[in-house]
Amino acid sequence: MDFDPLYKMALDKAKPFFLSKTADAGGVGAAILTTKGNVYTGTCLDIATNIGFCAERAAAAAMVTAGEKTIKACIAVTAEGRIIPPCGVCREFLIELCDENVHALVKIGKDHVVELSTLLPEDWRNTGRGM
Repeated sequence: MDFDPLYKMALDKAKPFFLSKTADAGGVGAAILTTKGNVYTGTCLDIATNIGFCAERAAAAAMVTAGEKTIKACIAVTAEGRIIPPCGVCREFLIELCDENVHALVKIGKDHVVELSTLLPEDWRNTGRGM
């Protein structure tokens, strides 16, 4: 899988800007490629009261808004161009959107790609304690 186009799209969304005295955006950009071949992007929102959200969830919200749910690949990039793995909340969020998303490829470093399931190995849904 060639992540270069997704990297460029995510980096294009990682452009920090001021929203208000308590909020800013754009420190991280993300791109999600769906199994249908469409790409959705998002940027993070950092709010002083911690009710903001990550770029991966912003991209996923755009994907769901467009009527899609199945992720083929995902990447998040800082404004400086560093590839970063999704946080725990984003890992859980992306997996819960569609059962097949456990197989989504996530680029977590320059030469490191893993399945999303690798980043959330103890899926609570498989323990008998969940739904």
